[in-house]
Amino acid sequence: MRNFIIVNRLYIVGIVLGGIFGFFYWKLVGCSSGTCMISSKPLNSTVYFAVMGALVLGIFKKENKK
Repeated sequence: MRNFIIVNRLYIVGIVLGGIFGFFYWKLVGCSSGTCMISSKPLNSTVYFAVMGALVLGIFKKENKK
């Protein structure tokens, strides 16, 4: 388990930071009418931004070349 966390630490950091950012996006910006797909519910925006955070920080992961 520890090896998994060490190898994928950028993805984990991206998920946490993206989730926090997504929650605050919903809280501060949100959607007043409730028809927005991403920002209408806190779970939607948190999960969406968590996935985006993992993808963005995953770009910077170095590959092991053997």
